Amino acid sequence: MDIEYIREYCLGKPQVTEHFPFDKDTLVFKVAGKMFVLAPLGKWEKGLASINLKCDPEYALELRENYESIEAGWHMSKKHWNTLYVHKGELQPKLIVELIDHSYDMVVKSLPKKVRDAFKEA
Repeated sequence: MDIEYIREYCLGKPQVTEHFPFDKDTLVFKVAGKMFVLAPLGKWEKGLASINLKCDPEYALELRENYESIEAGWHMSKKHWNTLYVHKGELQPKLIVELIDHSYDMVVKSLPKKVRDAFKEA
C-alpha cells in the first residue's frame, strides 16, 4: 500500500479535503473540517510509512494489544489516536482501509446533526 492509494481512498469519501495545516510534510485529511488521517510524507519517502488515525478508545487499546505495528498516536491524544506503522508489513491493506473507515466514521458521528444531514443531501 502506498501513500497515493491512501490519498485517493480518502478523497473518495464524502466531504473530504486534504491540507497541510502544520507544515509542508504532514498531509492531513479532514471531513467537514475535522481531521481523521495524518500522514508524514517525509517518513513515507524514507521507507518509514505511517499514518495517524482517530479511533474509539477501547478499540484503540485492543488494536495496540494485537498488533506490534499499532501504537498510541504520535504527537496526538493517546486515548483517541493510533499510529499505524505501515512500513513494517504486519498490517494487511484490508485492515488499514477498515481503520481509515473507522476513523472517518468516528469523526462523522461526532459532527453536529445539521452537518451530518448535509452528507445525505450531497
